[in-house]
Amino acid sequence: MSTDMKTQHKFQTIADIIHRQIQNDVWLVGEKLPSIRTICREYNISLNTATRAYSELERRTLIESRPRSGYFVLPNHRNQISIPTISQPTELMVQEIESKLINKVFDTINDDNITRLSLGVPDEALLPVAKLNKTMMQAIRKLPGSGTRYEEIQGNLNLRRNIARWSFTWGGNLSADDIVITAGAMDAIACCMMTLTQPGDTIALESPVFFGILQLAKSLGLNVLELPTHPTNGIDIAALENNLSQIKACLLVSNFNNPLGSCMPENHKKKVVELLNKHNIPLIEDDLYGDVYFTSKRPLPCKSFDRTGSVLWCGSVSKTLAPGYRIGWVAPGKYKSQIIRWKLIHSVSTTTLTQEAIALFLENGRYENHLRKMRNTLYTNSLQFIRVISQHFPEGTRISHPQGGFVLWIECPKPIDTNELYERAIKHKISIAPGRMFTLQPQFHNCMRLSYGLPWTDYLERQLALLGTLAKSLLK
Repeated sequence: MSTDMKTQHKFQTIADIIHRQIQNDVWLVGEKLPSIRTICREYNISLNTATRAYSELERRTLIESRPRSGYFVLPNHRNQISIPTISQPTELMVQEIESKLINKVFDTINDDNITRLSLGVPDEALLPVAKLNKTMMQAIRKLPGSGTRYEEIQGNLNLRRNIARWSFTWGGNLSADDIVITAGAMDAIACCMMTLTQPGDTIALESPVFFGILQLAKSLGLNVLELPTHPTNGIDIAALENNLSQIKACLLVSNFNNPLGSCMPENHKKKVVELLNKHNIPLIEDDLYGDVYFTSKRPLPCKSFDRTGSVLWCGSVSKTLAPGYRIGWVAPGKYKSQIIRWKLIHSVSTTTLTQEAIALFLENGRYENHLRKMRNTLYTNSLQFIRVISQHFPEGTRISHPQGGFVLWIECPKPIDTNELYERAIKHKISIAPGRMFTLQPQFHNCMRLSYGLPWTDYLERQLALLGTLAKSLLK
């Protein structure tokens, strides 16, 4: 036998061994496989042979490589379940917020005894708390008056400069002067809505969409047009185009929509920006989750296709660094002076200390190092969730497969009402976010949002499996 044939036989043999181990649950979905060098040492093979073995497993769609992270086990065909159906909202005259349901779910936001699958934020165990504490102390020592003075209305210059620098990750050509600091992303969105609309105007949104955006829109007296939305590719552009005559503004969570997890393809983003610009309709873009991607590069925001200043790009560190610091921003393009005016009226300025602390953290590569670790953890968590849901939830359950963010959208068989599932689950110290929270219409009753931003433990796995058992009990 030639050397080439021996090498081929060897890498195929090792690939087959690992293949069988995956099939027999020796390696579980979401788990990281041994490194290439470990495989070389364990099987006494060359680096080239080990690499070919893993490449063969990738070809079989059993594993995938992640840059600078290693190889991870993918959901196999035996456990694979379908993605949710495309939403089909209607143009209803009566629109109702489930305020009581929202309040009930989020009354448990600080209860550590509850498995909070309902929260769309990372657990503090995933955050660099000690390093943030150090930057806070640095900020106190650095700032005049130890941070007791008002910051300028537009925001801390050092923070704005670092956000502008960070925009290079998606090709953003921003300067510090292009950015306005706000008290979180929702504050940025509120300023945008107040700048662009009047009571009685109609704003177009994805469906489902984060309930906070719905509450804000209705509090401002706006009509909401919910657009059909695909769980992978985002809004139905044809539906948007058909309704352009009635909308005053559009708001999209273009990257890893909360709660659906969809991420608009780049050509869709470009088309939406061009379409809205042609009809002089501004786009508020909530890019809160764009940095939490699981692929090899950050997805572009719609802002990267903006040539007229009509896209108001909103972001925050609330989902990546410090929810309680309340630091967000907007690059409002041609609407900057109006945004600053609304900020002055409503809040005067943003908290001085936390702005400087975040600015310091963004320096010297600390943010990227933290994000890399967080992405790896969240990606692995998402695969673990998919595995357990596929094993323990009712047959016919559908689940989103997001390529970033913190949340999964679960579509259960129609007889299941997730409001009732919440009531049963909370008795077992499990909190979920029922689907009806994310719409103004009578839809998504059989859906729910689950957060995988928690540290993965055996206890969490048992709680998730129990949730599946409770869901099955509603079919009886």
